[in-house]
Amino acid sequence: MHTSRKASALGAVVLGSLVAAVSAFGGATEQAATTTVAVTAGKPGIFSFTLSKKVVPKGTVVFKVANKGSIAHDFKIAGKKTPNLAAGRSATLKVVLAKSGKYPFLCTLPGHAAGGMKGVLTVK
Repeated sequence: MHTSRKASALGAVVLGSLVAAVSAFGGATEQAATTTVAVTAGKPGIFSFTLSKKVVPKGTVVFKVANKGSIAHDFKIAGKKTPNLAAGRSATLKVVLAKSGKYPFLCTLPGHAAGGMKGVLTVK
């Protein structure tokens, strides 16, 4: 019986170590990805956006927005927005998109979305 208790204790230590190792490994693999998306506003048309990626994984998305047009624009997605960007200006917008789905984006300046400055980003 004495040997059996030692074996049980050793088994418990090994099992505990294995659980800790798997938990640590699992935690590292579950970290959300960070994706960068370049956003060009005002080109090719005055009321257009061009995104470098239209599909991104769940996690943090950093939008690098550059206004290449001749008038001011902004960029809004998931309740966050850049300041108004004069022609030639740029801004970075960091957004956490934790759920899969479709996320509409647009320019909030009057008439710009109606003119075509809108679209949808897909998160998988």
